Amino acid sequence: MSKVEEAIVSLKEGKFVLIHDDKGRENEIDMVIAAEYVRPQHIAMMRNDAGGLICLAIANEITTKLRLEYMHEIMQSLSNINPVFSKLANNKSPYGDKPSFSITVNHRDTYTGITDIDRALTISKMAELCKKINFVSIDEFTRNFRTPGHVPILIASKGLLRDRMGHTELCTYLMQIAGLTQATVICEMMDSTTFKAMSVDRAREYSNKTGIPLLEASQIVTYPRRD
Repeated sequence: MSKVEEAIVSLKEGKFVLIHDDKGRENEIDMVIAAEYVRPQHIAMMRNDAGGLICLAIANEITTKLRLEYMHEIMQSLSNINPVFSKLANNKSPYGDKPSFSITVNHRDTYTGITDIDRALTISKMAELCKKINFVSIDEFTRNFRTPGHVPILIASKGLLRDRMGHTELCTYLMQIAGLTQATVICEMMDSTTFKAMSVDRAREYSNKTGIPLLEASQIVTYPRRD
């Protein structure tokens, strides 16, 4: 495995990092990059080399200011309109977590929203908003974005790794350590041979071939903070 310091350098240079959560959890490798550096070629690389769902993970304090909520909470609140929503929202994942999904968005300057150019635009504009979150109004968010869209937003738990050990929290914590805007693009790495998630061994081969750092969750959790 790579060192956390190598991953921090990679993220600060606008490059990818690979993160494995844990064998007892999803047991998946995510391809991760700082949202503020995302360009269309990064979206294309995630599509081709990873193949999972391309999402935008955002720190809880930022999504709170944007007044975003978890999708399972939104569905619970709609239970008096349709009880099916409440029943669906009560279902937990096999590994025990409530999902970190919120709404999906497109920037208003996109066309269909799904192209590499469109998704990169939505993500980079969201990153700009997150970076200046203390100086913007909620109107700027609602004026420039629409939902549903093609970029799923993930909300990191309030206590980060104290509350949840998902990729959403791991990459948000890594952004904190790196001193970057706490908005991260993540995408699960799939295996087109086994039709399952990419194994750690295959991810290690990919890491060696591409030079992209590969981290275990335990390395991030135990990394000594110096601030």
